[in-house]
Amino acid sequence: MTYEQAAQQIWRHSDTPATNEKALLTELIRYATLAPSSHNTQCWRFRPEDSAVSLLPDFDRRCPVVDPDDHHLFVSLGCAAENLVHAARAYGMEPTVEYDLQPDGGLKITLEPFHPNESELYHAILKRQCTRAEYDGTALSTDELFLLKTAGRGRGVRVELLTHRPAMETVLDYVVQGNTAQMNNPGFVKELKSWIRFSDAEAVSTGDGLAAKTTGNPSVPRWIGSPLFNFIYRTRPENDKYARQIRSSAGIAVFVSDKDDKAHWMEAGRCYQRFALQATALGIRNAFVNQPVEESDLRPLFASALGLGDGRPNLVVRFGRGPEMPKSLRRPVSAVLS
Repeated sequence: MTYEQAAQQIWRHSDTPATNEKALLTELIRYATLAPSSHNTQCWRFRPEDSAVSLLPDFDRRCPVVDPDDHHLFVSLGCAAENLVHAARAYGMEPTVEYDLQPDGGLKITLEPFHPNESELYHAILKRQCTRAEYDGTALSTDELFLLKTAGRGRGVRVELLTHRPAMETVLDYVVQGNTAQMNNPGFVKELKSWIRFSDAEAVSTGDGLAAKTTGNPSVPRWIGSPLFNFIYRTRPENDKYARQIRSSAGIAVFVSDKDDKAHWMEAGRCYQRFALQATALGIRNAFVNQPVEESDLRPLFASALGLGDGRPNLVVRFGRGPEMPKSLRRPVSAVLS
C-alpha cells in the first residue's frame, strides 16, 4: 500500500452507517484518533463502555524528554475528545465530558440520543492538519479572529491571539531560545529522531510518528535518512526556518489555563482542537511552535514577557493561510482499544 492510499483510507467519512452501538463507538473512536498528538505518538487508549467512551493515557507512548510532566500527553487526550464530541453529534448523540482526576486518569464521554448535527467543525475533522510550511503572510479579518477566539475558549482556559508584529517577534525570540536549548540536548534529538519516519514505507508500517512527507522532505530509507538527519538538523538553519514560518503567519495563538493540572491540560487540548477545526473550516492553517512552553525554565519568562498573568501557557500555535501538506497517518482502531 502506498502512503497516499493509506492516507485516503484514514482521512475519510464512513462508507456504511453504524448499525449497532459497538459499530458506532468504533467509528467515533476512529474520528477521535484523527486528532493531533506530540510527535504523532498517538498516546491514547480508548475503552468503549455502555453508551460511553473512556479516554486513557498510554504512557508507553510518552515522550519523557520533550514532555517530562506528560503535559502534552494529556493535552492530546483533550484533542481526541473534542473530535469525538463533534463526531458524536453528527451521529445523533449528545456527549457529556467528565474529567477523571485519579492519578493516571483521563476523561469519560457519556452519550445520549439526540438530533443529528453535522456541523462545519465535524466536516473539518477530515481536513485539519498541522501545516509545517510557510504561510502567505496575509492578515485575517476581524470576523475570522472573533470566530477563532470564541472557539478557543473553554472552562478555565482562554486563548490570546497575537497579531501585532512586535508581539509575534517576542514569541519568535522565545521559540529560538527554546529550539536552541532542545537542539543542544542530545536526549531531545535522540527522542525526536526515534519518531521520524524517513520513508513512506516506514510510515505506512508503523502508522504513527512524523512522516518526512508531511514536512515536504523526500522519502528515503532509514539507513540514508538517519545520517542525513544528523548532518542537516542544525541549530542555525532550524532557527532560521522558524523565523520564516512565524513571520509568514497571520498571528500566534497562546492557550492559557487558570490552573496547572491534568484537567486543565485536557481542557486546553479541547480548546485548541476547536480552534484548529474552526480555522480549518475558514481555510486557515495552523502549526505548533511549542518550544517556549516545553522548556520549563523559559515558560515563566515567556508568560511574563507576554503579560499572561499567573496562568500556565499550554500551547503556542501559529496560524495563517498557506498550502495543504500531505496528512499524517494513524494506527487502526484495534491498536488503541483498552
